[in-house]
Amino acid sequence: MIRKVKREVRVIGFDDGTFRWKARGERVILVGVVMKGSVDVLGVVTRWITIDGLDVTDAIIDAVLSSRFKDLRVILLKGITYAGFNIVDVHRVFRETGLPVVVVIRKKPNIQAMEEALKKHFDDYEVRISLLRKSGKLVELVPGKLYYQAVGLTEEVAREVIEITRKNSLIPEALRLAHMIASAVMTGESKRE
Repeated sequence: MIRKVKREVRVIGFDDGTFRWKARGERVILVGVVMKGSVDVLGVVTRWITIDGLDVTDAIIDAVLSSRFKDLRVILLKGITYAGFNIVDVHRVFRETGLPVVVVIRKKPNIQAMEEALKKHFDDYEVRISLLRKSGKLVELVPGKLYYQAVGLTEEVAREVIEITRKNSLIPEALRLAHMIASAVMTGESKRE
């Protein structure tokens, strides 16, 4: 458990690559950037996940547990939906890695609209809706611009982790870099954060 967040806190931030014009069942890269605070990049891990699959949770757990980075303190996620509706089970990630999870979201999600889309397009919508609903309380950090969810640590500590790991952006630097790297791998050029 994290009691005091140090400036050099070691985090891993995950984001996926752009996948426009790809069909359900195809694969997209998932990138995890390991950082010390908001300045030092210590490394990068990658996995491939399935568009609209249910394999992102396993990919994150495997990337963390099989990496050489054994001193990680927090897992940062850029939302809980990856590669379309490949939804992270944040509680399982916390339970199996032993690391708290902070989900950072730029735009407040419309859960009702997401649930309706899941019901319309997926036979296993009940499983996916369950993952959405159990992801934790949504907390507003920057009014109308930044939200977060915390699993395995208090809201206050999660807020401190976000603040310490940001550099020149609203989101933590590890998430910003993961987004840029994943986009570059998928499209040949990085996209804006």
